[in-house]
Amino acid sequence: MCCLGWGCSIPGVGESQALLQGPSPGGSHSCFSFVPGLGMDFLTLFLVYLCFVLLVTALLCLCSGRKESFLARNVTRASQVLSLVIPTQLQRVAHRVAHGALHRLFHTRSCLFVVLHIALQAAVFGEYTWEVFGYCWELQFHLLLLLLPYLLLAGNMGCFLLCSRANPGIITKSNHASLVKVYAYDGVMFQRGTVCPTCTMEKPARSKHCSVCGTCVHRFDHHCVWLNNCVGASNAAWFLLYLLSLTATATALAAITLSFLSHVVQLSNLLHSTYLDAQGQEHPVEIPFLVQHLFLTFPRIVFMLGFVILLTLVLGGYSAFSLYLAFTNQTTNEWCKSRRFGVSHHVSSHPPDRQVVYKNIYSKGVWRNLKEIFRPPTALERKKKT
Repeated sequence: MCCLGWGCSIPGVGESQALLQGPSPGGSHSCFSFVPGLGMDFLTLFLVYLCFVLLVTALLCLCSGRKESFLARNVTRASQVLSLVIPTQLQRVAHRVAHGALHRLFHTRSCLFVVLHIALQAAVFGEYTWEVFGYCWELQFHLLLLLLPYLLLAGNMGCFLLCSRANPGIITKSNHASLVKVYAYDGVMFQRGTVCPTCTMEKPARSKHCSVCGTCVHRFDHHCVWLNNCVGASNAAWFLLYLLSLTATATALAAITLSFLSHVVQLSNLLHSTYLDAQGQEHPVEIPFLVQHLFLTFPRIVFMLGFVILLTLVLGGYSAFSLYLAFTNQTTNEWCKSRRFGVSHHVSSHPPDRQVVYKNIYSKGVWRNLKEIFRPPTALERKKKT
């Protein structure tokens, strides 16, 4: 029986108890009627919502920081197909608008994704504070557990501000001479004498010109649209901490919300109940019905839970990849380039019939690689080691 009594203010507990009316005196399961049409419509919409969020997240990951994005290529292909039925003048206008919008979104510095980032966090924490926190407090969850997401959010926002406002390691004429001496040229991916056509300076090893920011960046990793800044030698540590803290925040929110819904199911005795379908037949409560019931009772909470679970999976995978890069002393830029070398890539300084095999000369062991992330080396330190 429920330990909260009939006066409980949590909808999932009070309404389910009133509907189920508790176990029958003979110990048989409780039974209630079920209207499948309305419930399944909501459940279908919820699944569509989850797929949409996952698709948008994947597209943003594919499009961010690429010279010719996945989305831009597919817009071009779609326009070629639609050219058979759309007038030529309208095609040109649509093509300009679409490519102009994509260029402004992914290839110019813009605060749009920063605003979206903050808005999503505000929406999630607004729902957590408005409903989940209060319900969990009523169910006597430990206060420190309920405050954990706020503590993680504070740390995450600190890392976000430090990473987005920091100089990632922009190469200028004043610091160029010293940065050239920090890393050795491997002769394959980074070759001495290569000049950046935009900055008109010799590229230091492990550097790259960012077309979005319009500068060369020391130990360039990637340009992050969510930070509106590049990730380079000077802010790589803050980015890693930002990513890990964001993953931890999403995980904590998902765990607490799942725990709350689990408590509701247990206190409502739903798992030991039955329901009547449209034909009047009795069925035991199963997972699809349980999810549908929770969705109809707590729509905002379940929407939020679906979002943070997807976010946890995406961020968890990206965090694992970022840790792998940190452990092996690689950047995202170097990892992407090494995939091309590993397949079949020829460099002009080598014989044309010889396949170049890339070897990472910058890895010095896990501990020293991590130390380099949090304490970037200088030209003076390299001179002492050599």
